Order: sequence, then C-alpha cells, then structure tokens
Amino acid sequence: MTPPLPERAGRRCHNVLNPLHSTHYFSPDLGRELAAVGIEDDRAAYFAARAAAMGAVGAGTVTATFYNFRHDLVAAHVPAVWQAASPETVLAARARAVDATLRRLLGEDLIASKDVAEAAELALRAAEACGSTARPLYAAHADLPVPEAPHLALWHAATLLREHRGDGHLAVLLDAELDPVEALVSHTATGKGMAPKWALGTRGWSRQDWEAASGRLRERGLLDAQGELTQAGVDLRQDIEARTDRLDRAPYEHLGAAGVERLTEIARNLLMTAFAAGAFPDGMIGKE
Repeated sequence: MTPPLPERAGRRCHNVLNPLHSTHYFSPDLGRELAAVGIEDDRAAYFAARAAAMGAVGAGTVTATFYNFRHDLVAAHVPAVWQAASPETVLAARARAVDATLRRLLGEDLIASKDVAEAAELALRAAEACGSTARPLYAAHADLPVPEAPHLALWHAATLLREHRGDGHLAVLLDAELDPVEALVSHTATGKGMAPKWALGTRGWSRQDWEAASGRLRERGLLDAQGELTQAGVDLRQDIEARTDRLDRAPYEHLGAAGVERLTEIARNLLMTAFAAGAFPDGMIGKE
C-alpha cells in the first residue's frame, strides 16, 4: 500500500518550488533579454513573460488570470507589448533569462548535479497529474515543450506546478469573496505576503485603494483597527490555504509521499543557495 501523503506536504513542496520559479522575475537577466527584443519597461516585461504562453492576449485576460493587478496598469502595457515582440519571441527570451539566472544563482556545478536532474524528473512526474480544467495559466504552460536541459526542465515543471496551484487558489479567493486588493491586504496581514510597499509599487493600486479594502475587511470582522487579522481573519486565510491544498492535491498524491519529500528536500537546498546568492530583494515579504 502506498503511504498516505502527509498533511500539507504538497504545500511545503510548493513553497520551495514556487520561489525557484520566481527567481527570474527579480533577475536583471530577464530585463536584459526582453529589452533586447524591444520590451524595455519592467512592468511590461513581467506581463509579457508570464502571459506569453497564452498567446497575444488582451489586458482583460491578463487582469483576470493574474487577479491582483489593477486593470489600468495592465492595460497600459497589454496588448501593446505584443507589437514590440511576439509571444514566441518573448518565450525564447524568457528561456534565455531563466538559463542565465539559474546558472548565476546556483553555479555550474550544481546546475550539472545529479540532484537537479533528479528534482526535474520528480517535478515532471508530479506535473503529469495536473488538471487543465478551469486552469488557464497552467493549461497554457502545459502546451509548451519540456526543455532538454535538466535545470530548465525543473524550472518548467516548477512553473506548471505553481500555475496549477495558483489557478485553483483564485477560485478559492472568489468563493471567499475577497477581491484583488482585499486578497493582497489580508495576505500581507498574515506576515507571509508581499509587503504593502511592494504590493502598491508593483500591482498598480493606490494607498486609497489599500485603505478602502482594509475598511471592507474591518466591516467583515476580518481585520482589526490596527490592521491585524482578527481570529475570523486568521481562520479565513487558513481555510483558503487548506482549500487550495485540496484543489492542488492530485500532482503530489501522484508523486507519492517519498517523492514529494525528496523533491522538497532538493528544492529547498537549491532555494537556499539562490537566496544566499541574492535572488530576491530585501524587505519584499512582511507587514511593513
């Protein structure tokens, strides 16, 4: 009999694979590669890099699938960005940026290691059980070919697993009746989300938008006067993660407890190496 998957094992695995995927968003390599094909604005580069798998979609599709960005910010760059570079050109530039970023952060020895090859095999096996129904960002990336190089195959699989969970998470947020700004505010209040200054600086919302969302959360009894989650708010955020876990259980159950544990172990070691190499900006996560 296959051992049951421990509670939250899939979430723990996601929590180390997702940042590995995200390293390229904070890398100068992405900006350099996209600037070389005509996309010089950092925000346009982010929208293009993440949306390109869906094709030359419009602002409405990007806003809907990314969820927590102000539509006006998205519309300032999409679909105009596709006039600078086609989705196919963006995907090729993104692949070059990911390759350069991982080599710089992890080093050539680790890139060529058996651990990276093993992690790629495990993550791809897990992704075999991802479902595409009502998961547009996952489905778009699942249509892309798997890269041959193990470190890029690992990144591709991490992307599939990240977007699979993310698409399901958005369904849970909708059911919890949290709009995009309320989702950001409540997540930040847990201390595990993007700091308000980062959210405001990258998502396009104003301080007035943030305060208005905070007021709506206070009216629902989810946030107190100091901006901290009430017990009801804590319970809601925990329920959101638990329900997201249930929607995301298939790939990790498919991989099995031993495989998930091993993938988590390798990915955590890779992530710690990337952190030590300066993969992420200081002060990005927190309540301030």
